[in-house]
Amino acid sequence: MAATSWLGSASAAVLGFGGAPLLAFQLGSWQIQVLILDASDNVNDASEAANDVESGAGAEALLNVTIVLPGAKPSKMQILVSSQEQVHEVRQSIIDLPAAFRYTCFHLEYQGEKVNDFISIAEIPGIGPDPEFHLVEDPYTEKEARIHLVRVRELIGAAGDRVDTTQGVLAGTSLFENASAGTEQPAEEPKDKSKEQPKEAQPQKEEYDFQGIPPLASLVPEQTTSAPKTVKTIALSTWNPPPCHLRQRGHLLYLIVTTNEGEQFQITAHVSGFYVNKSSNAKFDPFPRPAPKGQASHSLLELIELISPSFNETFQQLQEYNNSKDPLSTFQITNAIPATPWAVPSPNSALCAHVPDATRPQETYLLAGVDNTDTLRDWNEEFQSAKELPKETVQDRVFRERLISKLFADYNDAATKGAVMVARGEISPLNPTECTDAQIFVYNNIFFSFGADGVGTFTSEGGDEAARVATGKDVAGVRLVNQLDIDGLFTPATVVVDYLGKRIVGQSIVPGIFKQREPGENQIDYGAVDGKDIVAADERFAAPFGKLSKALKVKPHSVWDKDGKKFDLEASVETKGLMGTDGRKYILDLYRITPFDIPWLEEKETEDEKESASSYPHRMTVLRPELVDSFGRFRMKQWVDKEAAEHAKEIPPKAKVEEDAEEESEEVKEVDSWQPDLSKFKFSLNPDVFSGQVPQTPEETAELEADEKEVRAACTYLREQVIPGLLRELSDSDVSFPMDGQSLSRLLHKRGINIRYLGQVASLATDGRLKCLRDICIQDMVSRAFKHVSATYLRALPLPFAPACISHLFNCLLGTKVNPKPHSEIDAELRSLYKETDFSFENVTPKSLRRNIEEEILKRYRYTLESEWVETLRPIQLLREISLKLGLQIEAKDYTFEGSASKSNGANDASEPTQANAQAQGDAKKSKKKKAARDASPAAAPQAPATTFSPDDFIDVVPIVKHSCPRSALAEEALEAGRISILQGQKKLGQELLLESLSLHEQIYGILHPEVARVYNSLSMLYYQLDDKEAAVELARKAIIVSERTVGIDSAETLLNYLNLSLFLHQAGDSKSALVFSKHALNLWKIIYGPGHPDSITTVNNAAVMLQHLKEYHESRLWFEESLRVCESVFGKQSVNSATLLFQLAQALALDHDSKGAVNRMRESYNIFLSELGADDKNTKEAESWLEQLTQNAVSIAKHAKDVQERRIKSGIRAPSQTLAPTPQQRGVSQVDSRSIDELIKFIEGDQAGKSKKRSGRGNPKRRGQAA
Repeated sequence: MAATSWLGSASAAVLGFGGAPLLAFQLGSWQIQVLILDASDNVNDASEAANDVESGAGAEALLNVTIVLPGAKPSKMQILVSSQEQVHEVRQSIIDLPAAFRYTCFHLEYQGEKVNDFISIAEIPGIGPDPEFHLVEDPYTEKEARIHLVRVRELIGAAGDRVDTTQGVLAGTSLFENASAGTEQPAEEPKDKSKEQPKEAQPQKEEYDFQGIPPLASLVPEQTTSAPKTVKTIALSTWNPPPCHLRQRGHLLYLIVTTNEGEQFQITAHVSGFYVNKSSNAKFDPFPRPAPKGQASHSLLELIELISPSFNETFQQLQEYNNSKDPLSTFQITNAIPATPWAVPSPNSALCAHVPDATRPQETYLLAGVDNTDTLRDWNEEFQSAKELPKETVQDRVFRERLISKLFADYNDAATKGAVMVARGEISPLNPTECTDAQIFVYNNIFFSFGADGVGTFTSEGGDEAARVATGKDVAGVRLVNQLDIDGLFTPATVVVDYLGKRIVGQSIVPGIFKQREPGENQIDYGAVDGKDIVAADERFAAPFGKLSKALKVKPHSVWDKDGKKFDLEASVETKGLMGTDGRKYILDLYRITPFDIPWLEEKETEDEKESASSYPHRMTVLRPELVDSFGRFRMKQWVDKEAAEHAKEIPPKAKVEEDAEEESEEVKEVDSWQPDLSKFKFSLNPDVFSGQVPQTPEETAELEADEKEVRAACTYLREQVIPGLLRELSDSDVSFPMDGQSLSRLLHKRGINIRYLGQVASLATDGRLKCLRDICIQDMVSRAFKHVSATYLRALPLPFAPACISHLFNCLLGTKVNPKPHSEIDAELRSLYKETDFSFENVTPKSLRRNIEEEILKRYRYTLESEWVETLRPIQLLREISLKLGLQIEAKDYTFEGSASKSNGANDASEPTQANAQAQGDAKKSKKKKAARDASPAAAPQAPATTFSPDDFIDVVPIVKHSCPRSALAEEALEAGRISILQGQKKLGQELLLESLSLHEQIYGILHPEVARVYNSLSMLYYQLDDKEAAVELARKAIIVSERTVGIDSAETLLNYLNLSLFLHQAGDSKSALVFSKHALNLWKIIYGPGHPDSITTVNNAAVMLQHLKEYHESRLWFEESLRVCESVFGKQSVNSATLLFQLAQALALDHDSKGAVNRMRESYNIFLSELGADDKNTKEAESWLEQLTQNAVSIAKHAKDVQERRIKSGIRAPSQTLAPTPQQRGVSQVDSRSIDELIKFIEGDQAGKSKKRSGRGNPKRRGQAA
């Protein structure tokens, strides 16, 4: 395959540059990039990668295209493209290749004819199987010259660091290279190995600290060498723009380049290319310079090669530097929001170095032109046109879904930037005379408003609180409608941004939404107008709304206006339809697509009428769509059971009871073949019950009451079946425990449980096994309450005071043991500038903050915290939760949470076994070197800080974004079809479908996207089950890097991906690397949750087995002991799980020459099995036979030791005093009779160990496919 010639070394270089990330036409290059990544990563060989793409686009043809490059000696290069790709996508692929880096302004010719950029390759007239295209350079325009300059700056590494207002510090970073430093791989360069090897080799020898929490600095990537510089600067000259008379002669821009040799060149960008001119900083003469210094070229890159002798060499070094990194970890994220780390290096760190770059402030002009119009887009028209694209063939769907995914990514980015500017007060409102909450803004063709009740729409529902919830529900509703993709129904693109306590909604502008209607005409065409007094019911909306309601299980129902007039609506009265001036039907206000959770509201009203202060803050308590689906399935099951019972009654009874077995079995067959007719089953809920509707006739009243009864049944189902069912599954270890607030809310939402039920879940989690769940629920409630309390203060503050406010609130919550009476630090001069600002946060004390948090939790979650709840908080974990919820980026250093300033300096007081203390001790053990290097850290400083946090610790605040982008239906269909085929035993077809799904995911989303990380993870597990370990390992590596960069370096998803990789490597025979990744995952676990998470039992146990494989018997025994300790704390000492681990620990002790301990542990295991499972269970029998073996072994060892002793005494040799009592731990014993130990090793490591390991999964917490 011709593509391989450039796939090898160059691909990483291409991706390392970020592939011209600033150019807008990147959309289509993913197909080629699938090839690049797969081939450079050696997942499969190139032909298989070609297969992926081929199957991915519905078996489309692949063409081997030859490109002839211009020049005195025309050179050729070959690329592999799909016949369905558009020509502009092929152009992008061409300029991503090293041979064609320099071209940006060109067209392609086929057989002497110019080819249109916007047709597919297959549509080119007379195209053959191996076509040859000529690349022909075009004259530049001013826009093309700007694009060329941006592209060359990116390419040669001359663009400095970018300061992104919305993405924060080190967004989209990856720790995978740091984490894999200890894994020996031949592919790594020896210089790296020598540097990193000793560091990783030491922890293998020293004992792993299971309790100590790693320092936050471990979440920061290590500093790497900086990239080689190819030129000193490349910028726009001060002579811009060209005067009119020179513009007539083809002058476009003037540039200034300073080479590494220190020479400065003034360059003219001309329609014909770039040349060195005669200008200086003081004299303007933009005409060509005479030889020898006068040089000219069509490409700026080539011109720099001509004027700078060292450029070629440094450019080559830069490509090698980019090549040395994993392309996945350097490639720019363009189709998703990069994950922002919450712990970041200090601003003085080399990782955050701010370097001078004259062109950085000019980039807006370079990208968008003089009047900033190049990047202005009509978002609404782009979205709705994309939705109207055909979706008949697979190829149509790929193109449509890819375009929609890219559009959403661009829109989310633009809307987030706009929302942050609105929050900071940098955009003037369209209605400046209104109050702040009612102000609206338009920026970059996006309509912004505050998520507050500025105009009184939600007065009866709970004002600002209700409006805030409604915006969040609305964006989720829009996302759901986008996912359903109903023809003829359009939604505005919607984004909700939370930033510094403010909530801002950004929507694409629906044509006609601002139009003044004629008198007597309603502003809305379907649904409620102005509250619910007037109802509109335009017939044109009935059909599309009907399709939507059917999908959402919404019942068509009657509503009444203020005059009692009846209207039959398909959707909730709150959901509105608007006929846009473009003739499209738009659906707005999707916050009430499901019914109210009425028992919750009624409880509030009866209990809390007296104390309104503690009543629930709003009435927008709706059920989740997942619950409606789940309740629908529950109702269907009831209906099927009823039908089956009736069908059983209908079977005519036999004249006499026949005992002929054959006849009976025939009858059974007949019953089995009966299927209920599911089309007769009806289920839907009326979302407008309990919302103040007044029926006019007895029939209408009866129908409404029946609807109310069904909604109540759904609410009862949630409380009495869903919540207890989830707790039961967690208690039985049928599902994994959540690790943090994010994974907890994902788990609850999947079941249809609202976050307001956190208090109820915590109250019901009384079982010892559910302690972990209860702790996480309480921690999540505290962090959410803190978010609401801090928002009230932050909302009113100008940006410069935010760090002081946040640090003061944090000191009041987490720093009270260091300073019980913290004061905020505000610059008096700065304060005097803001006379009207409310600085009430300064009055907050630890006591008042605790009281506020307790009130919020009682009000929102109906849960009363214990009196000493502050003492049970885990500081680092809570710090992380709050930072993620508020979008904070704090400096990664060791914060002091314990003791007064003087005490925290000295040795930790052993009498205080608090978690923070354990953490400080753990830190001291684990990172002495790091601490020495980091003089900013309080532990290394000569004096501990007066408070735990200072304003300088808060580096940045990033916006939290909720978007409405749907998932790709096509890619998910292929994945599901692949899974089903494998379950049905069609392995080959299943694998083909899985590859197709992978290719579709990569084409539609681009490679760096959370959905792609999930599909990599799913596929790696499927390949592992299909016994293709190499592919499983490779996909697991990719899953880690992509999820680190798009979900978060310490997210629960990333942690599970590390555990999977560790398991796959162990099974593939690389236990050493597997162990390194296991330890990294455990370190993350301790930062996310703390030590002792129930699911970590399996991980620690697996690591112990890996250590056994590495013959590290002593360390392995310690890991088994830790696994047993956690297991006993979760499941109790008498559980089968503990017995299973005791069984493994006994083997480990025998291998570690502790024969007496081994016998004791095996006896405990046997006793538990005996009492829990009975004497006949195979586990009990196996433990019994092992107990006999180990007892004999222990007796024989003790006897040999005694014999040796006696022989020594007889021959007159004095033995060292300590060997007189032969302790089992002594290593010397093995020299006496090494045979018995060797046999035991064989015995344990042979078949029996295999058995026991498989068995250990029996009682263990469910392993998520991780049993080693």
